[in-house]
Amino acid sequence: QVQLVESGGGLVQAGGSLRLSCAASGRTFSIYHMGWLRQAPGKEREFVTAIRWSGSNTYYADSVKGRFTISRDNAKNTVYLQMNNLKPEDTAVYYCAAKVTGIGSVASMSRYDYWGQGTQVTVSS
Repeated sequence: QVQLVESGGGLVQAGGSLRLSCAASGRTFSIYHMGWLRQAPGKEREFVTAIRWSGSNTYYADSVKGRFTISRDNAKNTVYLQMNNLKPEDTAVYYCAAKVTGIGSVASMSRYDYWGQGTQVTVSS
C-alpha cells in the first residue's frame, strides 16, 4: 500500500502562484509514476501532470504547459506541483496519485493505483 497526503492548496488571485506538495509513505519503492489530476465543479477529473518516480520524464496537459512544473524529492518521498500564472479555470480539487507500473498512459485516470484525499485550489478573477 501507498499512502498519499496533499497539502498547499488555497485561495489565490489570478496571475498568482501556489505550490502543492504530496507526501508518499508506505511501499514507495513500488511507485512508477506520480501524477497530479484535478476535478473542477461539474466536470470530470482530468490529467494535469506526471513524473517518473525514478528518472527525469515529465508529462503535462496542454492547458498547463509553461505555467505548471512538477518535481520530486525522492529523499523526502515528496512530489511538488509549482503553479504559476494561475487562471480562474485552474480552480479545482487537485489530487495526487501514484501508478505502480509503467503500463498505460499517465493521462488515464484508471491507471492510477493510489490517490490522495485532494486539496482545493481556488483562483479568483
